[in-house]
This record gives sequence, structure tokens and C-alpha cells, in this order.
Amino acid sequence: MARQLDEQIIGRFPVGQRLRVLDVGMGQGTQSLRLARAGHQVTGVEQDSTMISVARRSLAAEPEGIRGRVRIVESDGRDTGVHFLPGSFDVVLCHGVLMYVEEPDALLAGLARMLAPGGLLSLLVRNADALAMRPGLAGDWAGTLTAFDTTTYTNRLGLDVRADGLDTLTGTLAGIGAPLHAWYGVRVFTDTAADDAAVPDDVDALLAAEERAGRTDPYRRVAALLHLCGVRG
Repeated sequence: MARQLDEQIIGRFPVGQRLRVLDVGMGQGTQSLRLARAGHQVTGVEQDSTMISVARRSLAAEPEGIRGRVRIVESDGRDTGVHFLPGSFDVVLCHGVLMYVEEPDALLAGLARMLAPGGLLSLLVRNADALAMRPGLAGDWAGTLTAFDTTTYTNRLGLDVRADGLDTLTGTLAGIGAPLHAWYGVRVFTDTAADDAAVPDDVDALLAAEERAGRTDPYRRVAALLHLCGVRG
């Protein structure tokens, strides 16, 4: 997914431009730090105090120049208008957040307002159109049949959360002034891998296969996650 995001950034902004990035739901700060290392000014938003502590520790280990490019704000992302002026960012990331938001439209509209004209909105969501894949591949046939008729599921943390469909989000993005520009599938072949699985010897081939499938129909449509990129008009 990082490669997909970089591809969209390179395609939209002049090479070498230092972008203003808002990372909503920054978690441990992996993506924020990666972008700060690339020279961008990053504001990370996170509500979980444990995650913030981990992110701060990781940031403290970075050189001073990188530390100076990262700001962390404690928030759930729904009050961006309180913290920032409209049009303050060139790129807004919202990765792995929407599944925890019961009614995401207001959040997305707020994030779109944070974008400068031509800015990029990057979303990573659970694919509602492929919820039956995980239980099906695991041989859970009762769970598979249930998954066909719902947009909710239990995640690996044991929490009941929701998924988003491509068509629905396409309509939402158009309605908030950041219409869909590109989309990808994420975790087409590897969704059932254990979180603590060892890195395989042929990891480069695995990543190449995932990258190819994430761009190719019909494979990307059954990915566990969708990566959508909208552009502010």
C-alpha cells in the first residue's frame, strides 16, 4: 500500500515538493514517520494513548530534522475543523479508521475540507463486497453464508466493526468534492496469514503477486481491504 500511495503522490505533485500531510488514525506512526523521512511535514492524529506513546518513542529515536517534521495531536479525527483551517493539507490519510466509525460520511466530509485544491485523500477500508472470503477460505461455512448479507464483521481484535463497499464510497467521495481517482485491492492472497507468521523466503515474489493482483480485475475486487484515492476538485 505504501507503494500505491507513493505512486499517487508522485503523479500529483512536483518532484521534491515538501507536502503537508495529515495522518488521521496514525496508530504507531509507521506511515507518518515514513513520509517525514521522505521530507514531508506530517501531522498525526490519534486518540489511543498507548499508540501515541509508541509513536512518540519511535519519533524520539529519529534524527532531529525528522522529529521537527512531525506533530502529534490527540483526537479521534472527527474534530479536524477545531484543530486545522480548511485547505491546510496537500495529503490526508485515513487508513484503518472508517471500520470503527458507525456513520463515516461526516468524518469524510470533514477530511475533504482539510484538503487544498488538488489535494489527495487516501482511504484504507475493509472491503464490504468480499466479507465472505475470509471465513470461506477458513472453511467456516456458516460464517461465510452470514457474511453475504451483512456489512459488519468481527475483526482480529475481537471487536464488531463495519466494512465499506466500493460503489458506496465512490458516491460519497463524489459528494464531498474529492471524487475517486484510483483504487487498489490490498491483501488479496494473504488475508488469512497469521499476524505472527514468519516472513517467507520468497517474500519479494509474494509482494510482487499482491501488487499485481491489487491492480488487476477481478482479483482486486475480492481483496480484504480497499485503498481508495480521491482528489479534491
